[in-house]
Formats: sequence, C-alpha cells, structure tokens
Amino acid sequence: MSRTARLWVVLVANLALVVGLVVVGADAHSVGVWAEGADYLADAAGIGVALGAIRLGRHASDRRPGGFPRATRIAAAVNAGWLLLLCTLVAAGAIDRLARGAGTVHGLPVLVASGIAAAVMLGGALLLGGDDDDEDDDDDGEAMTVRAIVLDTAADAAAAAGVAVAGGVILATGRLSWLDPAVALVIAVVVGWHAQRLLRRVVASLRAGAPQP
Repeated sequence: MSRTARLWVVLVANLALVVGLVVVGADAHSVGVWAEGADYLADAAGIGVALGAIRLGRHASDRRPGGFPRATRIAAAVNAGWLLLLCTLVAAGAIDRLARGAGTVHGLPVLVASGIAAAVMLGGALLLGGDDDDEDDDDDGEAMTVRAIVLDTAADAAAAAGVAVAGGVILATGRLSWLDPAVALVIAVVVGWHAQRLLRRVVASLRAGAPQP
C-alpha cells in the first residue's frame, strides 16, 4: 500500500472516531473522551494538510529543486503546531474541571470507547510506521511529515489507553471521577512536550533550507 493510501486510511479512521467519541463523551460526562474526539478532529485536519502538501510538493519537485521537501516540512510544522495548541486547550480544560470538581463520570462508556480508540490508533501507527516508500532518505520532507503523523497517532493510542484505564478504575470503584480530568492533564503535558520538540526540529529544518539573501 502506498504512503498516500495509508494516510487516507488513518484519516477515515480519525473521522469515524470523532463522531463516536463526541457522543460518548457527552453521555459519560468525560473530559478525557471529549479531548480524544477533539484531538482526532485536529489530527484529521492535519492529515488533510499533509496529503495536500505531499501532492503539491511532488508537483513542485518536478518544476524546481527543493520544492517537495519544503512543502512537506511546512505540513509537518502545521501538524505539530496544531497538536501543541490542542494539548494546551485540553490541559486548560482539565485544570478547570479539577478546580471546579469533576462531577460524575460514567466509567463503562469511557472504558469501552477509549479502548476501541486505543486499538484503532495503535493500528494506524503500525500501518504508517510500516511505510514502504523507502526510496526517501532521512532528510526527506515527505518522510518527516509522515513521522509527525506517526508520532501523533501513537500518542493518541497512548492517550486513549490512559483514559480507558481511568474509566475502568471509575467503573470498578464507583467514584474517583477526578481521575478522568487528571489523566487528560497528564496526557496533554506529555504529548505537548513531544509536540514542541518536533515543532522546533521542523522549524530548524525549514530555516536551514531557506535560500540565503
């Protein structure tokens, strides 16, 4: 399967999960599940940007040297930037929920929905990680874009697993609803740290490849 086809598969999976997670999050009163839904919506937009940049970059590379890497590096920067912004918003929402009280969170739908999301995202990360378009070297802009999406998808799988565990604990104890926003906050901080590191690397790459005056 080509790199572009794999990105389309992950894009469709993200959009399908968004619908389910928004519904479940509202029903379960879970900020963690809502955060997953928002994250996957942002991811879908980022993958769309990446697909467009890959297409434009390939056409550009036919016309001038360096067009392909720059277009796809910009897509990688957009993906990392959106992920960092989303993590900031999720962290703010989780802190607000912790400060005001988490309320009642229904553990069973959180456990089931997040478990399914974790499995789907893990499959997506493995699918993209098995990229066969290996004629590109490590500095290839398109490969960098895909690596950004793989990182994001793997982080999504870990985040969903964390929310699922919190849902399981809430279900088993009948209380401890504060775990839901607490897990969302931890995940936002960890993923945000990796996102800013990726963003800095991509920006440095863009500056290094910029034409000198």
